[in-house]
Amino acid sequence: MSQTVTRALRLLAELGEGERSLDQLAELIGVHKTTVLRLLQSLEEERFVHRDAQYRYHLGAGLFALSSLALEQRGIRRTAAPHLAELNAATGQTVHLAAYEGGEVVYIDKYDSRHPVRMYSRIGLRAALHNTAVAKVLLADLSPVERRRVVDGVEFTVHTPNTITSPQALLAELDQVAVQGWAQDHAEHEAFINCVAAPIRDVSGRVVAAASISVPDVVLPYEQVLELLPQLLACTRAISADAGLPARGTVH
Repeated sequence: MSQTVTRALRLLAELGEGERSLDQLAELIGVHKTTVLRLLQSLEEERFVHRDAQYRYHLGAGLFALSSLALEQRGIRRTAAPHLAELNAATGQTVHLAAYEGGEVVYIDKYDSRHPVRMYSRIGLRAALHNTAVAKVLLADLSPVERRRVVDGVEFTVHTPNTITSPQALLAELDQVAVQGWAQDHAEHEAFINCVAAPIRDVSGRVVAAASISVPDVVLPYEQVLELLPQLLACTRAISADAGLPARGTVH
């Protein structure tokens, strides 16, 4: 049964990358197409998969409904939404909201730039742990022991000349992020994108999400992206206050 579930999830993951034929899916997951067909039929019955007139498979409406429910269960997303929408309108740049779960950083909301150059990112996509500003913010809030454990498991894939390539360098940057209260991605994940991110805290004071502003360098140079930091920090402070974070100086 566990193997069946694993195969079904792999099929959904492949379809998340785009439409596929039965033969393509069988080849991608390394299973005979008769077995794949049975799995697809079961997924179709639950509306998790849709087959078009050309016999190509797509993600189905049932999965979209399920993902919407998952997002609705994230209280911080609802709390942050009006503030992030306001930040997006004020800056005109792409705004992300990300959370840490199960050792991964995942985008849970996105507001697109009004400029024609758009980010590839999407809700539900994982963010790289070593070269994205949102991940740095979220990892910086972990205890030193947990932070080290996570960093030791990072695959330091090099995306640009600015990408962090060692555990020591990442840990040093996380220390800096924890002190300064914000993080940057200076063309580390994509050579033409700069990003700043800041933490969102709940009533306990722990970081429950990170918000960011991402800008292609054809829109703004790196130095001007840093100038957006005060607006981002004001936004994350307002979200944190709505999430229950006590005002500074409040006595418990």
